[in-house]
Parts: sequence; C-alpha cells; structure tokens
Amino acid sequence: MPSLIAPALFVLMWSTGWVVAKFAAPHAGPLTFLTLRYLGALALLAPVAFLVGTRWPRRPSEWGGALVNGMMLHGLYLGGVWWAIAHGVPAGVSALIAALQPLFTVLAAGPLLGERLTPKRWLGVGLGFIGVAAVVAPKLAAANDLSGALVPLGVNVLAMVAVAAATLHQKRSLGGMDLKALATLQYAGAIMLTAPVALLAEDFHVNWTPAAAFALAWSVLVLSIGAIMLMLAMIKRGEVSRVATLIFLVPPVAVLEAFLLFGETLSAVQLLGMGLAAAGVVLANAKGAPASAEGCIAAAARDDEDAAETLRRPA
Repeated sequence: MPSLIAPALFVLMWSTGWVVAKFAAPHAGPLTFLTLRYLGALALLAPVAFLVGTRWPRRPSEWGGALVNGMMLHGLYLGGVWWAIAHGVPAGVSALIAALQPLFTVLAAGPLLGERLTPKRWLGVGLGFIGVAAVVAPKLAAANDLSGALVPLGVNVLAMVAVAAATLHQKRSLGGMDLKALATLQYAGAIMLTAPVALLAEDFHVNWTPAAAFALAWSVLVLSIGAIMLMLAMIKRGEVSRVATLIFLVPPVAVLEAFLLFGETLSAVQLLGMGLAAAGVVLANAKGAPASAEGCIAAAARDDEDAAETLRRPA
C-alpha cells in the first residue's frame, strides 16, 4: 500500500469511532453496545491468537495486569466516551477531549516514570488546556441546565484520564507482552467490567434495526479489527512515530464527519481552541510520550521490536 494511503486510511477509520457512538445511541445503551462490540472483537481475535503461536503470559500477575489494563483502556475510556456522547456531548468535542490524553500522560510521567518536563512541554500543557476551555465554554454558556451539561463533559474528561492511566500502566508494566495476547486479554477485561454494568444500568436491550446492525459491524470489523491491524502493519514497517503523530489528526476529521452527518458545528472561537489544543498536544508530546490509547499500543510494539533486536544481536 502506498506510503500515504495507509496513514490517511487509518485516520479516516479511527475518527469514525466518535461518529459511530452517536449513530448507535438511539438503538442501544452505550455500554450494551460496547459489550457486544468487545464480544465480537474477542470472538475474532482469540482464535487467531491461539492459532498463530502467540506468546501468552506465564505469571498470573501478568494476566491480571492485562485484564485490568483492558478495563481501563476499553471499559472506562470507551465506556465513558460513548456514555458522554449518548448524553449530549458533541462527537467533535468528545474527540478533542480524548485527544488531550497526552497532556495528562506528560503530567503524570514526571512523578511516576521520572521523566523531566521541559519548558516546551509545560507550554504544550498550558496551550492544550486553554484550547479545550475555548471549545467547551460555549456549550456550557448555552446550557439551560448547567449540571446536566457538566456531568457528561466530566465523564468524558474522566474517560480521558482513564486512558492516560492505561497508557502509563502499559508502558510501565506490560511493555514486553506479546501484542496479540495483550489485545485479546484487554478485550476480555473490558467485557468483565462493561457487561455487568450494562446489565444493571441498561437492561441490555438493543433495538435491532439495519442501522444498529451496521453500526455494530462497523465497530467490530473496521474499528476494533481493521484500524488496529492497519496500525500494527504500519508499526511493523517501522512507522511508530508516524502512528503516534497521526492521532493528532483524528479530532479535526471527527469534527468534519460530525458536521457532514449530524450537522454539528463549531464557532470560530472553538475552531481556534481546537488549533491551540492540537499545538499543545504536539509540544507536550515532543519527546515521545505515547500519543493516545493507540500510541500506547505503538509504544508496546516498539518495546517488542527493541526486545527482538536485542535477541538477534550476537552475545
């Protein structure tokens, strides 16, 4: 695949995650829908993982760590994002909030991983938060029920914090794990967390229409399988840095898709805020912190490649 087609296709595929969340909202509760998505992805990934000689973890603590990581990465992150969109957060705004995850990762990496924050990275953090404030302020100002607007936005922010925690946890504790085993166990962990909550809070009801079936098929085949496989293929070709950088393009593409499909619009101030946030994320991520949940996978892949290279070197 030509070098420009794969990155563009990845951004286009991954950005539809926020659009699909809004598209699916009338047909099922967000956690119900995500549980079905995780089950579908696990049903496709697990047999492949067993057939291709996956290196499974040997210690129970590694299995537990991967399951917990999946609870954070998929259960809390995607669960929070989808719940927030179902309760009124515009898809483009949600995508921007989620894309600020590197700023929290950068702030936490200092005390947890011993990474020094340079003035450039502090500037990036500041710009990022100013940018997101400019994006969400008009929504809050226009809300008749401020608490009703704040709760979904707060859940979206907590979801972003959860994926930052998952990123740091994976970087610190799971970097050497086979990616096929890790991805399989992450989906299993997500099901363990999401399914009981969906059963209790949403009755696990789905209005099975052609639109709902399409949204589920797209979520499983295009997002959970296709986009991840494409990303790993780019990583295998040595494009780890490109994959991390591509994540910065997802929010504006998601905004464009939400405008075309749902008529969502952003004011000039909000567009400026999005630009400031994007600039902040680039500055804060200048020294290679994982850019997102996807960047977290990229970092793990880089660790795998480094380990493999070490094994190939003569003693």
